[in-house]
Amino acid sequence: MTQAYEPLRLHVPEPSGRPGCKTDFSYLHLTDAGMVRKPQIDVEPADTADLARGLIRVLDDQGNAHGPWAEDVPVAILRKGMRAMLKTRIYDNRMVVAQRQKKMSFYMQSLGEEAIGSAQALALNIDDMCFPTYRQQSILMARDVPLVGLICQLLSNERDPLKGRQLPIMYSVKDAGFFTISGNLATQFIQGVGWGMASAIKGDTKIASAWIGDGATAESDFHTALTFAHVYRAPVILNVVNNQWAISTFQAIAGGEATTFAGRGVGCGIASLRVDGNDFVAVYAASAWAAERARRGLGPTMIEWVTYRAGPHSTSDDPSKYRPADDWSHFPLGDPIARLKQHLIKIGQWSEEEHAAVSAELEAEVIAAQKEAEQYGTLAGGQIPSAATMFEDVYKEMPEHLKRQRQELGI
Repeated sequence: MTQAYEPLRLHVPEPSGRPGCKTDFSYLHLTDAGMVRKPQIDVEPADTADLARGLIRVLDDQGNAHGPWAEDVPVAILRKGMRAMLKTRIYDNRMVVAQRQKKMSFYMQSLGEEAIGSAQALALNIDDMCFPTYRQQSILMARDVPLVGLICQLLSNERDPLKGRQLPIMYSVKDAGFFTISGNLATQFIQGVGWGMASAIKGDTKIASAWIGDGATAESDFHTALTFAHVYRAPVILNVVNNQWAISTFQAIAGGEATTFAGRGVGCGIASLRVDGNDFVAVYAASAWAAERARRGLGPTMIEWVTYRAGPHSTSDDPSKYRPADDWSHFPLGDPIARLKQHLIKIGQWSEEEHAAVSAELEAEVIAAQKEAEQYGTLAGGQIPSAATMFEDVYKEMPEHLKRQRQELGI
């Protein structure tokens, strides 16, 4: 007798909230602060499966620090991290306004994600190489990169250090260990793994840190990078920033519905952690652990940072068309700046007065840098790099056909 079956159907994941609805964040599977264990640095990758399912958290809702991951985080790092996060948010705010004033063509802010890049930057050495995406400007702030050059790049003006060859926000700062940002998704992972492998081949002590978003885990480069990182035990930290949304698709479309992104690392033989990305203390501790593991030759670590993209994907995006407008105010992991501020005040290392004073100081610093950068032109002003620069930095020795083309342009 033939069994009767219903017609087959594909499962298409849906976000937990649409415009006009309330978002249900119960899908996040949170863990209380201090409840996730901290393994030995030489733990076997397979023995981190529980760490890829849970959520490493240190700070509770009252700003108290709990558990083994709270140990050995210097107060000086916490204070520097607060300044870096504040500077990132202030910088983002002013650059968004400048874009709306048509001074630049495009901008992408990191609202709600400031703890991730700043904390990891402070956990790494300055000569370790970061392979960032377009939402890790907090790395640059934590490493005190001068703002004028960054803003000139955004304005595409005559002092743009990249000579107008990159989309605004796609910085490149070699001296700060900040590899050229790529607009293509997931390239950072294979580049970071390759750089880490090269460091090991040369017998160096530098490690790599690579960044992608949750959506980019659906790219083939992600899986290729995990294979090479596992097979050769590359000294690299593989960061997946799960901010719940790709450009306009929910993280479940990339495979985050029935498992965690960190869980994929365990399946590939890589030690993996799932961490509260809005908890600066947890981010620093997890990053330092992963960096030490890489530096000791124990191989890669993959970290899923659970956070929320509080703003639009970019200045070209309107998130109100695909998600509830008040999502961020209900996100259970809160605001990373507010959480670290609460903790620092609780331990007597910050105050409301200092917070206001530092914010004003950093605001003045960003304004001054913006004014200086704008003297060299804005998008609307016509002060752009000379057309002659298009022939430079292509060949070591300029071939004759390019010399002729440049002469024909009269430059």
